[in-house]
Order: sequence, then structure tokens, then C-alpha cells
Amino acid sequence: MNVPQRGGCLCGAVRFTLSSAPAVQGVSHCRDCQKVSGATHQTQLAVPADGIELSGETRAYARPADSGNVVTRHFCVRCGSPVQSTNSSMPGMVFLRATHLDDPEAFVPAMEVYTASRPSWGGRFATPVSFEKMPPSDALPV
Repeated sequence: MNVPQRGGCLCGAVRFTLSSAPAVQGVSHCRDCQKVSGATHQTQLAVPADGIELSGETRAYARPADSGNVVTRHFCVRCGSPVQSTNSSMPGMVFLRATHLDDPEAFVPAMEVYTASRPSWGGRFATPVSFEKMPPSDALPV
């Protein structure tokens, strides 16, 4: 992905600029991501925290994932759009929603995770790598 990339929430109150290319671009089919996105999946960009400039107010919600790690999701306080999340097992990384990029074509998913949770009627992505659950970090395509 070329940088910089810009994006924001539905109402525009939260905006971000990426100055670092994502370490991983992927799609998650986990049940939490399905519920947060309202779809069969959620698109994610894993970016070093120091490579993101974020403006606007967000509200956070934290809960343990099935791995036991705590995932903290940040939503725009005005429109409720899920903007970013962090995972306690990956300090220093921020996960942005690729669907919030101003140029959605900049996102090219390199992997799918939690394919075991993908509904039978949910489509597959043309990714080079897929995992039934969350793989160990050393298996990620970075």
C-alpha cells in the first residue's frame, strides 16, 4: 500500500492519516468482528501506532477475545462507526478498518482469519493465505 493514506468515520468527525504502510492487510470472520461490522467479516489494516495520526473523539469498549487477549475497540462518539482497535497481545500495533480509507482500492487483503466462523453463504476472498482461527504471530504474512 502506498502511503500516505487518509480516511475517516461515516460523519467525518474522526479522521486518520497513515504515514506507515500496514504490516498486515487482512479480513477477519471472527464472531466479534461480524457483530461489530454487521457483516460476515471485517477488513483490517495492522499499522504501527507511531505511523497513524488520528483526530477526533472516540469512545472505547474492551473485552477479552476467544484467545484471552483483550481487544479494545474505538468508535466515533458522534456516528458510532468502529474506527480502530488494539490487541493486548500486539502492543504498538493499531488495527484500522480498511473500509474507512478514502480510497478503498488501496486495501488488498493478504490473509483471512477465522474462516471456520465464516457463514456458508459468506463469500471467500482471493487471499494467498487463510486460517481457520487466529494464527500465531510468526505465521502472519508480513
